[in-house]
Amino acid sequence: MNHHDHVNRIAAACLAVALVGTASTALAQKKYDPGASDTEIRVGQTMPFSGPASAYSTIGKAQAAYFRMINEQGGINGRKVNLIQYDDAYNPPKTVEQVRKLVESDEVLLTFQILGTAPNAAVQKYLNGKKVPHLFASTGASRFTDPKNYPWTMGFNPNYQTEGRIYARYILENYPSAKIGVLYQNDDMGKDYLAGLKHGLGAKAASMIISEASYEVTDPTIDSQIVKLKTVGADLLYDMSTPKFSAQAIRKVAELGWKPVHILDINSQSVGGVFKPAGFENSQGIISVNYGKDPGDSSWDSDAGMKKWRAFMDKYYPDGDKNSSFNTYGYSTAQLLEVVLRQCGDDLTRDNIMKQAASLKNVQLDLALPGIIANTTATDYRVNKQLQMIRFKGEGWESFGPILTDDSTD
Repeated sequence: MNHHDHVNRIAAACLAVALVGTASTALAQKKYDPGASDTEIRVGQTMPFSGPASAYSTIGKAQAAYFRMINEQGGINGRKVNLIQYDDAYNPPKTVEQVRKLVESDEVLLTFQILGTAPNAAVQKYLNGKKVPHLFASTGASRFTDPKNYPWTMGFNPNYQTEGRIYARYILENYPSAKIGVLYQNDDMGKDYLAGLKHGLGAKAASMIISEASYEVTDPTIDSQIVKLKTVGADLLYDMSTPKFSAQAIRKVAELGWKPVHILDINSQSVGGVFKPAGFENSQGIISVNYGKDPGDSSWDSDAGMKKWRAFMDKYYPDGDKNSSFNTYGYSTAQLLEVVLRQCGDDLTRDNIMKQAASLKNVQLDLALPGIIANTTATDYRVNKQLQMIRFKGEGWESFGPILTDDSTD
C-alpha cells in the first residue's frame, strides 16, 4: 500500500470517527428528566381558583391560554407545553398535597408560578429537597430569591423588601414628617413589606411609624384595623394587603371620611379586581409601583407589545378582562417561562432549567415598561429590581417620576 493510500485511509477512518462523534453528541444533547420528552414538557402549578384569593385565578387562566397559543404555533423547540393546574384555594396544606401530586404522580419537569407567599413557603423545602425547579414563584417574599439556601427556587415578583425600600425612599423625599400607620397581612409577605419600610426609613422608622395593625387572610373584615389606624392619628396609610382586603380598606377609609396619603402594594393594583369594587371615587390618589404596562392606560394603545397582548386575549382568552393587570401579569410570566425553555434547547434537565433561568440577559418582555429588563445571575435571583411609581387617577393608573432601581443586595 503506497503512502498516499495510507493517508487517505487514515483520513477516511478519522472522518468516520468524527461523524460517529457528531452523531453521538447530537444524540447526547437531547437530555431529559421526568416530565420532558421529544414531544412534551410537563409543567405544574397550583392556583387559588377558589377561596379568599380567587381574584388571582385569572392569572392561571391567562397562562393556560398563553401555552395553548404556543402549542398551536408548534410548541417550544417542537415540544408541546402541558401546563397541569390544580386549585389549592390559597390554603398551604392543600398546596403541599397538590404539589406532591404534581411531582410524584404527574411527574412534572418543573413547577411554575405557584401563587401566594404562604403556599410557596409551604412547598419550598420539599421542592428543593427533590431538586425540582420552583420557578418564578408568584410572590415577592425575600426567601424566594435566596440562591444560597434555596438554589431551586426563583421568585418572579419584585422582592417585597425592595418594594418597601422604594416606598420608604418616596416617603422620606415627599412626606418626611408623615405619621405612618401600617396595615399588613400577617405572613411572610406582610412582614417583608414592614421590614423593607423600616430598612428604608432607617433611623427615622421608630419615630415615623406610629402604629402597626395586622390581619389574617382568613379574617372576614379589616374594618377594626382601619378604625384603629385612623384613631391614633396616622396621616399616611402604608397598606400591604391582598385584593379582597385592599378593596375593603379603600371603602372603609372613605366611609370614615379619613384622608391619609394611601400607599398600596403591587399585589392589589387590579382596576377590575380592587378599584372597581372599592369605588373609583374612593380610590383617587392612591400610590403604588409597577414594572409592567397597564392595560387600562390608553397611552399604550399603539404600543406593539400591548397590541400583541390584546390580539392574544381576543383569540385565546376572550372572557378575560382586558383592563386587568392580572391578565398582563399572567401573559408576562408565561412569556418569561417560554424564554427559559427555548434557551434550554434539547437539554431539558432540571439542572439546565435552573441554569438558564439564572442567566437571563437583558430580557425585554412585551409588557414590561420601556427600560425595565430582566437580568439574573447564579448569585442574584431577582428577576425584577426596577420599579416605577404610579398614582390612581380617574379609572386607572398614571406613572410619575423616574424608574427606580433597588441596588441593595441584602
